[in-house]
Amino acid sequence: MNIRLNPFHAGPKTEQGISLIECLVYIAVLGVVLTVALFGFNRCWDDNKHLRRNADDIVRALHAGEQWRADIRTASGPIQVVAAGNTEQCIIPHPGYTIYYSFGEGTLQRQAGKQAPRKLLLAHVNSSHMQADARSQVTAWRWELELVNARKKVGLRPWFSFESVPPQFPHP
Repeated sequence: MNIRLNPFHAGPKTEQGISLIECLVYIAVLGVVLTVALFGFNRCWDDNKHLRRNADDIVRALHAGEQWRADIRTASGPIQVVAAGNTEQCIIPHPGYTIYYSFGEGTLQRQAGKQAPRKLLLAHVNSSHMQADARSQVTAWRWELELVNARKKVGLRPWFSFESVPPQFPHP
């Protein structure tokens, strides 16, 4: 009669432990899990970088739009838009100086006066178009701005539209 006193005893000593083949299987499974985890981490890291860049571009575009709206509201004369080649320039007269918004080669710049340096407002701009929008009682100004997509497959275009009404002057 064989009575076991230890219920956790697995049997003879030759059956204890893991074999070399089992060890290699565990290492292979661990390698697959780590590879998938590393791929997921890299994907999240890249998405985070693109999200941060897009958020920064959106903030800069909103600040530029608010500055443009403030410049339009405080204009001291008729506003003009001049297009020459691939460059578009919006000219906003103010008392004592003129503000220039220039779009060309994917950048938007602002210059407050002919002698002042140009300030880069936005880089990565796909298109920018400023135009007068004549309505029944007033002439409003609209600025349509599209930023460059960082990725090829994007569900929404980074497109903004700003409107402002200047003091009423005869439109040239």
